[in-house]
Amino acid sequence: MKKNLVLCGFMGSGKSTIGRQLSEKLGMRFIDTDSYIEQKEGMTISRIFEEKGEDYFRSLELEVCKELSQLKGSVISTGGGTLLKDTNVKEIKKGGVVFLLNVSSNTVLNRLKNDTTRPLLQREDKEKAVKTLLSQRIPLYNRAADYVIDAEESPRKVCIEIMNIYNSIS
Repeated sequence: MKKNLVLCGFMGSGKSTIGRQLSEKLGMRFIDTDSYIEQKEGMTISRIFEEKGEDYFRSLELEVCKELSQLKGSVISTGGGTLLKDTNVKEIKKGGVVFLLNVSSNTVLNRLKNDTTRPLLQREDKEKAVKTLLSQRIPLYNRAADYVIDAEESPRKVCIEIMNIYNSIS
């Protein structure tokens, strides 16, 4: 059975959109870690952050990485902060190949300009927040990734590139 195809990257990089398309094209199950956590907890990510704090949420992410690494042949879209921790990376890689969807801060801002669901973007200066977070996270994403994909392209082109790599290694 094939390894999981794991997508990582900053919020707004296209993980969910591309993940859904990949799962359809490859005939694999699609799992979004944030949605998975929301279902398990019975509340939104924003509410988990509000009521239980970021540390609690990050511990849930580790649990989910351990669980999902047991699966085979799934497309997994990780939350923007999931693969910043080495323990999560180690767990998810037990059963998967990690693709980083790389995008610029301008692309993120453009894609998320009307988004009100992301706790880390609920601040006055979104542009500064995105640039700061992205510059902190890029080195960690690169360290976690087996393959880095330019996700500035259309989702269709990004899917084709990922499928070509994935099919050649699995």
